[in-house]
Order: sequence, then C-alpha cells, then structure tokens
Amino acid sequence: MARRMRMLARTARDPKQVRLWFDIATVVVAVTMFSVAWPTLHLTHQVPAAAQPFIAGLAALPIVLVRVNPALGWSISAGSALLIALAIPHQPGNNLPFQVVHILVFFPLLFAVAVRAHIRMVVIAWLCSALLFATTMADADQSVASSAFGWPIAMTALVLFGLLVRWLVLSRRALVEQEEVSELERARRTVLEEKARIARDLHDVVAHHMSMVVVQAQTAPYRIDDVSPSARAEFESIGASARDALNEVRSMLGVLRSDGQLPEHAPQPVAADVLPLLEGARRAGVPIDWTIEGPLHTVPDTVGLALYRIAQESLSNASRHAPHAAVRLSLIVRTESVELTVVNAPGESPVEGTPGTGIVGMRARAESIGGTLTAEPRPDGGFEVRASLPSSPSVIAAPPALP
Repeated sequence: MARRMRMLARTARDPKQVRLWFDIATVVVAVTMFSVAWPTLHLTHQVPAAAQPFIAGLAALPIVLVRVNPALGWSISAGSALLIALAIPHQPGNNLPFQVVHILVFFPLLFAVAVRAHIRMVVIAWLCSALLFATTMADADQSVASSAFGWPIAMTALVLFGLLVRWLVLSRRALVEQEEVSELERARRTVLEEKARIARDLHDVVAHHMSMVVVQAQTAPYRIDDVSPSARAEFESIGASARDALNEVRSMLGVLRSDGQLPEHAPQPVAADVLPLLEGARRAGVPIDWTIEGPLHTVPDTVGLALYRIAQESLSNASRHAPHAAVRLSLIVRTESVELTVVNAPGESPVEGTPGTGIVGMRARAESIGGTLTAEPRPDGGFEVRASLPSSPSVIAAPPALP
C-alpha cells in the first residue's frame, strides 16, 4: 500500500503523467457526453436520423480541446450552438435552443479560455457568450428580463472565476521562478566564496614564496661577497622570471576574486610577447633556438594569447620533463594561419612525473579559436608540439575559454 502511494505521489509530480491522465479523462467525458447527446437528441429537437450523430458530436466532442486549444473548442461550441438555435427546430414542450449536454460542454470551455487564452480572446469569448445566451435563451425562460440578465451574469461570474484561477497560477509560477533564481544566486555565491578561499590560499602559499624568491634574487649580489658577473646575471634572470610569474599569479588571483562578469583590465599577452618569453627562457638556462617568420603584430589578440600560452606551456614541459635538452621553436605567420612548432631533444636525465593537464589545456586553447594542436613523442626520444591557429579574425570560432 505504501509503495502504491509513493508511485501515485511520483505520478502527481510528473507534469507529463498529469497531462496524460487529464487527456484520458477528457476523452472519457467526451465519449460519455456523446453517448448521452445522441440518443436523446430526437427528444429535444426535430433532427433527421442521419444528422443526429453530427449534431450530437458538435454538442459533446469540442470538450476534447479543453487542454490543447480551449479557444478553438469554445469557438466550435459557440458557433454550433448558434447554428442549432437558429436552424434546427426543437420539439414541442422543449424550450431550450440546444441540448443540456451542449451547455455542460460550453461552460468548461469558456472557463478554460479564461484561464489559458490571451486576454483579448477572453474578452471576446465573454461578450459573445453573454450575447449568445441572452438572445437564444429568451424563449426558454418565462421572463425575458430574467434571461437577458441572468445568463450574462452567470457568464461574467464564470469568466471572473477563471481569471482569478489564472492569476493565482501565474503568481505561483512567478514565485517558483523567483525561488529558482534565489537558488541559483545562492549557488553562485557559494562558488564565489570558494573561489575567494582558493585565492587566499594561493596568495598565502604561492605568492608569498614567489615574493621571497624575487627578494632573494635581487638582494643576493649585495648579500654575497665576490659575486661574479655571470652569477649576477643569473640572479637577475631568476628575479625577472620570478616577477613575471608573480604578476601572472596575481592576475589569476584577481580573476578568482571577481564574479567572472567584469571585464579584465590587466593586459593579456599577445603574439609579440612570444619573443621576450623565448629570451627569458634562454636567460633561465634553457638551450633554445628559434626562428620567427612573418610580422607578429598582425596576429589578432585572441590568437596571440593562445599562441603565447601554448608556447609557454611547451617550454615549461620541455624544461620539466627533459632538463638540459635542446629546444627548437619555429613560428611562421602566414596570411591564413599561424604555425607554431616546438621540438625538444631527449633529456640527459628525463624526469618522470605524474601526467598533468598541460597538453589538454593547450589543445583546448587551440580548438577554442578554430585551430588544431598535436603533441606526440618523436622517434629519437624527444617530443614535438605542433599548433596551427587561424590568423584571420573572420575564421576564429570563439574566444578562449581558459584563463
């Protein structure tokens, strides 16, 4: 029993199941009404036997449209009621212009119009229904004044009740939507709080130590006696690299602390910044050679950012996994594409580590602007990264999704 009750509760919460059962019930009501209207039609109206099922269908079957299209169902019911009242004579002793079944179907359709149809259609249906019953029901009532006011008043009350239900449903729907918005805002606030916590942790752990590296590198020539010129240059290179890394960390912290909707004011790397990146890698001790063909300043900023990040990650991977290995970079700027190739030789003592997401991130950057990227080992034991990026803004698919 409890299981059946749970199944019923789940069914009641499922809109599709509710609509299905409502449609089934509507069809059952329509068939029942039709089975009553057809056999009794000859008792109230003078209709040929061959036409009786059609007249009964006009009276009973429009109810099947009560959910799908109540305005159309009401129009069919109202039009057929007027046609029957004007064209089909009723039997002696019967003063109703159309069948009781017709009235029973007409009222739910008018109510459904008031609940679901456009407000202009509601006004039209109300006026036409009031006029229809005020004129056709005059013979059915002993008092013309009573029929002239009673039926319009009943129609007005029915329409007002339907509008009240309509407004209640709309208010409830607006309340549910507002609750969903509030839930999204709470979830968004939770994400922002988590991002702020991560930013604080990064600042405490990474930025602090990077700042110490910069300070130590800058003050080492003054704290240590007999520092050779080459060692002094090495300390300056370490300090410059540490400052660049610290600036990027601070930029990422700013993104984490923001809500993701404000524009970034910090300048982003472009294609022309690839050359300082290579020079910095050489100062840091990476044995790198490069060739650059074509004007870098013509590369769009979106492509330049992806190009810079791919080159940066490729150099980092080469230094990490194949230390002291020679690195060769080729960058060609063509009219329709920018070709980047980074090849490193086998390292003297390869460093094994846990695979990260660097290659996946580079590929995502390339694909986000309509380019391609391949990264694979070479037959000689080295590694090669090859990226082909579009150089024309018209073929850029989308801005990079990665920071």
